[in-house]
Amino acid sequence: MNRLEKNGTTSIIWLSTAHLLCDVYGGFLNPIMPFIAAKLGFTMAVATVIISIAQICSNMLQPIFGFFADNILKRFFIFWGLILASVFIPLAPSAPNIGVLIIFMILGSLGGSFFHPQSLGFINFFSGKNCSNNMGFFVSMGSAGFALGPLLAAYITQFVGLDNLFYASSLGVFWALLMFAFVPKLSRTERKPEHKEFFNSFKEILANRQMNCLMLVAMLKSLVTNSSCILLPFLWKSMGYSPFYIGTALFLFVFTGAVGSFLSPRIEKLTGSKPIIYFSMWATFPLMLVFALTYKTMPVFSMVVFALVGLTTMLAQPVVLVWAQKTLPEYKSIVAGFINGFCWGIVALALSVLGAVAQKYGIMNSLLVLTLIPAISSYFVRYLKAYND
Repeated sequence: MNRLEKNGTTSIIWLSTAHLLCDVYGGFLNPIMPFIAAKLGFTMAVATVIISIAQICSNMLQPIFGFFADNILKRFFIFWGLILASVFIPLAPSAPNIGVLIIFMILGSLGGSFFHPQSLGFINFFSGKNCSNNMGFFVSMGSAGFALGPLLAAYITQFVGLDNLFYASSLGVFWALLMFAFVPKLSRTERKPEHKEFFNSFKEILANRQMNCLMLVAMLKSLVTNSSCILLPFLWKSMGYSPFYIGTALFLFVFTGAVGSFLSPRIEKLTGSKPIIYFSMWATFPLMLVFALTYKTMPVFSMVVFALVGLTTMLAQPVVLVWAQKTLPEYKSIVAGFINGFCWGIVALALSVLGAVAQKYGIMNSLLVLTLIPAISSYFVRYLKAYND
């Protein structure tokens, strides 16, 4: 057994737990943004623009960082990504004005943009032939972190105070230092840098028809997830619910999504990749419709339905990611940056006007239209060619 085989499982565990922590911080601000807005005096429309700016920084730049990650052996992006996310996102609620808030959110979001492409590339590298299961575990750990983030932030906000969220930074910084000690360096004999030419790499990826189809699927899944996590906290706050209630709702939404991400590689072995993606795209609309009909009169039942929306939406996430990496295996980190980042950033651009639209036409009306789009588009999944077809 060589050094990589010995260190592979350990490295995957460390990278996955770091993913959990990085996404804990990534999930901090959605449930408490209505309360930050009330503190600083800005509207839901302005809040969605601020969140969109942060998500663009977190996601749109991931393919670029993925390019550099594929061309170097150092673990720079993994460690500094976790440190930036853990320091600056918890500082955001303490910002004295909108300008400082945006700066803190951008710096914290860049941490996620650093971390994800290189860590996804490392997972693929250390996994060998067991990539699907390990990727499912890695993705589900991130989803679990994104689920715990709202719960932790809402608890601190309600019971400790909005301005005390920065104390949560210590765990992420400590874990980044542990990562530096326990995730092994890669020697040139184990992994040679690709040294791909920058523009040719991106041109080859964007010219690949299969990759474009998978990116569209990722965008539509992100549309449902982001719009739900951004808009519904404002709806629940207007109904008088506490920060902890809102955080719990988002926790259930993303946690069940983590369960779906964990189970999807196992389901894929039974059904194939296309049925998972097809179901994940069309089933969210009827579930959101049930939620819309029950959230006022049957709050407990509607919460269960909302959790099922999360499970269904995120069920296909690891399947799409592995599928894309196997479509273009020479660009593992860059492809991960496109699927896990760039696609979300494109959606964030669209969501920058979502708050204004939701204020005019209603939050639930907006969510129903947004979940209808992937449901209609699911028809075209049949034209995808799976890598194992």
